[in-house]
Amino acid sequence: MTYQLHYWPTIQGRGEFVRLALEAAGADYVDVAREPSGKGGGGAALGRLLRDSGNPRAAFAPPFLVDGDIVVGQTAAILLYLGPRLGLAGIGETDGLWTHQLQLTIADAVAEAHDTHHPISTNAYYEDQREAAKARAKDFCDARIPKFLDWFERVLTLNPSGDLHLVGDSLTYADLSLFQLVAGLRYAFPKAAARALANAPAVAKLHANIARRQRVHDYLQSPRRIPFNEEGIFRHYPELDC
Repeated sequence: MTYQLHYWPTIQGRGEFVRLALEAAGADYVDVAREPSGKGGGGAALGRLLRDSGNPRAAFAPPFLVDGDIVVGQTAAILLYLGPRLGLAGIGETDGLWTHQLQLTIADAVAEAHDTHHPISTNAYYEDQREAAKARAKDFCDARIPKFLDWFERVLTLNPSGDLHLVGDSLTYADLSLFQLVAGLRYAFPKAAARALANAPAVAKLHANIARRQRVHDYLQSPRRIPFNEEGIFRHYPELDC
């Protein structure tokens, strides 16, 4: 059965972590909001599903995944569901839980990256909170990016199966999500990310290795990969890159 991914059609955002898993696994899926409206796609279709007042278990916000009668919202929960089905969650319950823990930590880093440009309110424009954003971004660049990447560096170097993967000796969705986190940091904070990655060579190596995987490479070169832009989570404002 074809998976249906529901996410905003013009940004990578949190939906990109799900897209990468689906693409790396060669899964059959439809990015619904990017389909023509005549085929039931478009932003209007996404809005209708979110506003369905008759659904007792509606998602709070995109992304959400539809698999037959099952609907799963929240990026980490979607990947927890997809991981075993796509062969991207390691082996057994212990690996599965560790992969999920890694994903939740990545989600923390992503939320902090977002809050650098919206430190006061998500309902206000960046331009209305610029000074607060500069202070938040300085701490993120100086302290938080290194702290997150140092931890992932430690996970990689302490992996008994080697430092090519975060979990065991095979690809998991946590590897793909760490790739996306690094890509986003390099886009939004190129100077700060370069400093942190200089002290996290295993993380940098993982990022390069993931980009070379055939399915991932093909996806990154295709129009399905939406470019980073200043509407998504990772935004490049030069004044915030300390």
